[in-house]
Amino acid sequence: MEADSMKASDLFVKCLEAEGVDTIFGVPGEENADLMISLADSGIEFIICRHEQAAAFMADMYGRLTGRPGVCLSTLGPGATNLVTGVASATLDYSPLVAIVGQAGTQRLHKESHQNMDSISMFRPVSKWAATVRDPGNIPEMVRKAFRTALADKPGAAVIELPEDIAKQDTPSMPMPGPRVKQTYGVDVNAVDRAAELIRAAEAPLVLIGNGVVRERMKATRQIEAFLEKTGAYAANTFMGKGGVSARNPRCLFCVGLGVRDAVIEAFDRADLVICAGYDMIEWRPDRWNAGRPKKIIHIDRTRAEADASYLVDAEMAGGIAENFEALNRALEDCAPRDLPEFAQLRNRILEILGEHDADPSWPMKPQRILHDLRRAMRDEDILVSDVGAHKMWVARQFRAYRPGTCFISNGFCSMGFALPAAIVAKKLFPHKNVVALAGDGGFLMNVQDLITAVKYKIPLTVLIWNDNGYGLIGWKQAAAYCRTSHVELLNPDFAQLARAFGCNGVEITAPDQLTPALQSAFTDASRPTVITMPVDYGENLKLTARFGQLQCFLPHGQPGD
Repeated sequence: MEADSMKASDLFVKCLEAEGVDTIFGVPGEENADLMISLADSGIEFIICRHEQAAAFMADMYGRLTGRPGVCLSTLGPGATNLVTGVASATLDYSPLVAIVGQAGTQRLHKESHQNMDSISMFRPVSKWAATVRDPGNIPEMVRKAFRTALADKPGAAVIELPEDIAKQDTPSMPMPGPRVKQTYGVDVNAVDRAAELIRAAEAPLVLIGNGVVRERMKATRQIEAFLEKTGAYAANTFMGKGGVSARNPRCLFCVGLGVRDAVIEAFDRADLVICAGYDMIEWRPDRWNAGRPKKIIHIDRTRAEADASYLVDAEMAGGIAENFEALNRALEDCAPRDLPEFAQLRNRILEILGEHDADPSWPMKPQRILHDLRRAMRDEDILVSDVGAHKMWVARQFRAYRPGTCFISNGFCSMGFALPAAIVAKKLFPHKNVVALAGDGGFLMNVQDLITAVKYKIPLTVLIWNDNGYGLIGWKQAAAYCRTSHVELLNPDFAQLARAFGCNGVEITAPDQLTPALQSAFTDASRPTVITMPVDYGENLKLTARFGQLQCFLPHGQPGD
């Protein structure tokens, strides 16, 4: 090796260090061996996972919580295909992520050879950018581009493939200096004036809080809550916008997107102006709320509005959400808050609905009672990560978030198996906070193997499993539409014993009064993870569907939902 050159894998690691990378989640393999040896001499922590999908979910949550791209790593072939779901999830949930994928030597990529496949063509549809390193001298530019692309609005995944023969080569290239320019967002004065004009003219303005607000955390929340107080407007949030406005705020109308005729839809029916703040259309399409009474729309986000026939904007404020609301607040200094008694009454009615089963003594416990007890046991700053399934719908509806970044629901790509790996990272990043992964029995088993990752790294998160011995959400949808279910029944292990086999605390709840003490005990145990399992009464599912007016039929006796 020449004095002024270095091995390409060493250069790659130094480029990661220049980007501020402190943690990588992944599974080592033969074709990324040189990179792994280079990491051994680095200050970057490598978290060994038991499945590449879990590694990608961990990197996804790292990006959500830090605002910096999370990094995951796999080898070629099956390692790469295992990574795909997590990469797609980051892209569709708008989380910054960089994936590093091993590859066979370039001398055999043109022909049939062991584990060789065109990984980049596979990753392109599910990422913002994906490319192969063909020359080790290009590594500094490619690493920088991957991180810039992952962070650029809207955030998502970028993928770099490193063939094993390229990783071994020497190169005179050096890492690029760390990023010197922080992305800033301007405010279009004309757009502010146009939006202020629409707001002044509106009789019943309503703010729709999306995931973009959560990405800006309290910076955006403070400005939006000041806007609500100043104008008298009310706000509702999407699943991923929970906490963007505190559930305690008297102008919060809680969550939208569960059903076409959920109570909060009345506010959208009444509104003549909808101010969409950080609204990710992938969560809840606009034709679900922009119907009936003609509405004006103001779009406030870091990117311009998506083209959609039901989302024709009257003012577009592309830039920082906090900066644009701050500008609006200044422009509306003399604005008197509206009196909107219908919205106030609606909030009170929703609160009554949400509290109907807070003290329900029945067993198995209803979803509403479980989430009431869970919320009461958790502090405002604690973090709940929901998996995908029937419980996700109940978390969105019932669980009250008081700060942004404290309730995470994957609702873009909606992949089962997300909660456990994501919660592991949340607890690792914020050890002083209580972190709960809430999963159904089906979703929990999809990444159960990474319980041992939490044990290995001494990460004492809490897992709460709702067990209905089935794919509950699919059964719910089938029953509502067809009056019967098909192939959704599951045979489950003893989850408490399984948890103990992994080295966790395993707790089975057998009565309603056991849940709160079990949670409190889990939160005070700093030595290992705790898995709490309990049956759930999903008979409430179809009652909720009926309340939405979407039930197509009545189930015969004995079907799920009785």
